[in-house]
Amino acid sequence: MSWIQQTTREDFSRARRKALFTQLLSLVDRSSSELLAFEEVRSRLNVRSQRDLGLQSVPVAHIIGSEGRYADFDRQFAPRHQATMSRWLSVDRAFHEAVTLPAVELYKIGDIYFVKDGNHRVSVARLQGQVDIDALVTELVVDVPLGSDLSMRDLLLKEEYSDFLEWTELASLRPDQRIEFSEPGGYLALIQHINAHRYYLSQEQGSEVTRDEAVTRWYDTVYMPVVSVIRESGSLRSFPGRTEADLYRWIMDHRWYLRERNGGADPGPLVAIEDYVRLFGRRSLAELTERLMRGLRAVVQPSADRAA
Repeated sequence: MSWIQQTTREDFSRARRKALFTQLLSLVDRSSSELLAFEEVRSRLNVRSQRDLGLQSVPVAHIIGSEGRYADFDRQFAPRHQATMSRWLSVDRAFHEAVTLPAVELYKIGDIYFVKDGNHRVSVARLQGQVDIDALVTELVVDVPLGSDLSMRDLLLKEEYSDFLEWTELASLRPDQRIEFSEPGGYLALIQHINAHRYYLSQEQGSEVTRDEAVTRWYDTVYMPVVSVIRESGSLRSFPGRTEADLYRWIMDHRWYLRERNGGADPGPLVAIEDYVRLFGRRSLAELTERLMRGLRAVVQPSADRAA
């Protein structure tokens, strides 16, 4: 066996071990090591347009999916089956012999990429520690942000976000918007807020309010003022893993509760946020737990003393 044959076989064995280790690790931490399927992602998002970006240098770490070979490689593009060995070895040989191969072909959606042609070239590039790869890129333009840590659970939230933006056209009306939830169902609640706001505006004006006007007025006079207070107060620090949109939704429910409790007087966003953080923030929950433990010890200790 020649030196190059031995080297490429060792590389493939190393890539397979990497795939097996990643698969075992995913079982332990319950994460997913699967490549994303291009059609699965594309079908869940509203694609506004498609354009050819030509030849580009693409970060290899941002290539996290494939159009047709997503079952053959894992999320790091390590080969999952021996069946890929022959083609993989030939590409790895070209790498070691400094043979220039054609640019791979990729789809871009947000900040992530999917392989149209060149899965084995991407796989070898990942194993060899290559940072960038030359690619002919076709971009599918969407309104929702997508990052290289995208998971299937995240994709379900992105699908809801994409539908929300299509219904409201908020991405066009307010291009700087960024409304993201950490759990499903939030966007339906926002649509209910917008519809209620549209109803009250129509009542005040005595005429029908257009959807675009209702959306922009809600965003400018309801949503953003609450988010601004959330940012200025640093309230999100009390809710790790949550988003501004999560907190907005909870605050609006709490604000309604306070209004009902106070006989119809609106406490305003600042008071509602401060009260909500006091009751449900991380520090408050820790203090509540400590109070409960002290109460439990107060009950249990006398009984233990009597038993002694």
